[in-house]
Amino acid sequence: MEFKLALLAVKDVKVSKKFYTELFDQDVILDLGWNVTFSGGFGIQQNFGWLTGLSEESIIKKSNNMELYFEVENFDDFISKIKSYSDIEYLHPPKKYDWQQRVVRIYDPDYHIIEIGESMKVIVRRYLGEGYSVEETAEIIQHPVEFVRMVEDNVIL
Repeated sequence: MEFKLALLAVKDVKVSKKFYTELFDQDVILDLGWNVTFSGGFGIQQNFGWLTGLSEESIIKKSNNMELYFEVENFDDFISKIKSYSDIEYLHPPKKYDWQQRVVRIYDPDYHIIEIGESMKVIVRRYLGEGYSVEETAEIIQHPVEFVRMVEDNVIL
């Protein structure tokens, strides 16, 4: 068995397609009109109730029980970009976690949670560039030493 993708139920596929292509730089891999697959390994589906045989009332808006997770190389640039979209609803403003990753969570047009985090590779490279050892960096970012070494050795690009 092979997992293919996560599928989000959307009200208006055109609005959601624009949101993900413009804001998240997702390429459309397959566009069937009412169903769109993106390069990031997820898809959107209009008329989900019809497709699944569920009633429209049973499709819960803003359920807050899952999220799509993206990482960006330049978090500050992304925050500037997102500020140009006046209709974005934030779950929370940008914040920094104990493992030194900055993140922001927003809702997409159908109120699915989207998390955008600063790339952990960027964070590793920042600490190593500041002279911290692999072990110190691993402790600071709360990741295994092996992860830090793989980033250092460019095994994880």
